[in-house]
Amino acid sequence: MIPSSWRSSLLISIITCTGCVATSPPSWSQAPATRLTAAQVDRIGQRIWQNECGGSVDGLTSWNQGEQFASLGIGHFIWYPAGARGPFEESFPPLARYLQSRGAALPGWLTPGMPCPWASRQAFLADHQGPRQRDLRVLLSRTVREQTEFIMQRSRQALPKMLAAAAPGRAAGVRQNYEALSATPEGMFALIDYVNFKGEGTNPAERYRGEGWGLLQVLEAMPPSAPAGAPAAFAEASAAILSRRVANSPPERGEQRWLAGWRARCARYRQPL
Repeated sequence: MIPSSWRSSLLISIITCTGCVATSPPSWSQAPATRLTAAQVDRIGQRIWQNECGGSVDGLTSWNQGEQFASLGIGHFIWYPAGARGPFEESFPPLARYLQSRGAALPGWLTPGMPCPWASRQAFLADHQGPRQRDLRVLLSRTVREQTEFIMQRSRQALPKMLAAAAPGRAAGVRQNYEALSATPEGMFALIDYVNFKGEGTNPAERYRGEGWGLLQVLEAMPPSAPAGAPAAFAEASAAILSRRVANSPPERGEQRWLAGWRARCARYRQPL
């Protein structure tokens, strides 16, 4: 499984693609365009919350061992203390701006551009029951829908990079399958969860024998699918891609031991939310 820091970054990364489409700075001032109902977005958010935080309010504020940042909300949005930076994009300040633009009342001490007020993991854990972390948990537990919208918007902004990296002649099929999946709550959840699980598939370093195993490779492997059948097609294609990864992997890594669990996770993409 992807380490927690990579998982956090993948789930909330902003990705642009120069040379393939015109780009402009992202705006988080409104809900993303979607064919999903509010109730369907809520179900996606509840599943993300369950997967990432065990569905607990307490899990909405965390700081993982070995990391230089707090991880907040259902998507483990990254928040760096003053002076700290790392390889992962900071995402809690943009989320705070988005929540504010959607009408959420931020705690009086919180402004969207401020650094994380805890300088270290030790200080953060010591203040877990302090008023500021309680304020954050109240805010984040009341804005699951808005956090889900934010994640969906960022998923949409990742599409151009995948299209640019697609195999020759496959970009149109990748787009078609992405659109089919994003039309249903089950499909939208699959898009989000698989990136969190195995990445986008655009990093050339993430290959065995020249073949990747990320979301891009699954979308390429899927047959053209209508929205109703897309989650099942995604479940089948993702299981096949991960089986191929294991077959291509160096024997000394022993990846066969993970395959049953990986395939079980893929099978759950067929299930209604």
